[in-house]
Amino acid sequence: MASKPKKEKKNRKVVRTAGGQVWEDVTLLEWPDDDFRMFCGDLGNDVTDELLTRTFSKYTSFQRAKVVRDKRTNKSKGFGFVSFKDPGDFIKAMKEMDGRYVGSRPIKLRKSTWKNRALDVVRKKEKEKAALLSLLMSGNKS
Repeated sequence: MASKPKKEKKNRKVVRTAGGQVWEDVTLLEWPDDDFRMFCGDLGNDVTDELLTRTFSKYTSFQRAKVVRDKRTNKSKGFGFVSFKDPGDFIKAMKEMDGRYVGSRPIKLRKSTWKNRALDVVRKKEKEKAALLSLLMSGNKS
């Protein structure tokens, strides 16, 4: 029975869109779907996944931490993500850790907007925008 969820995860596709491009993002398969994810910005080159994990693992529902790196050079891109299961821990960490030093720099925290780039979400927002525009345009004609 335990093998079924793994199989479903592998078959799941995460299609993203940004900047006019559409692509499949396999890195999102490593993250839970129902988490509370935080964007960690202004990270120094000295910050690793392990340091980010040690920094946020004091919160009981902490799940995962990842520093985003350049594929060719493996150098940090200066940002990462931290995942929590409980929204209370997410809010507490956001309040307590924003501006605190992690490595050699103070960290900047924001709510992650990764879901806003999912293709289905983008298409839904585009349809809503088009419907609003047509409603406004038809209202102006009368």
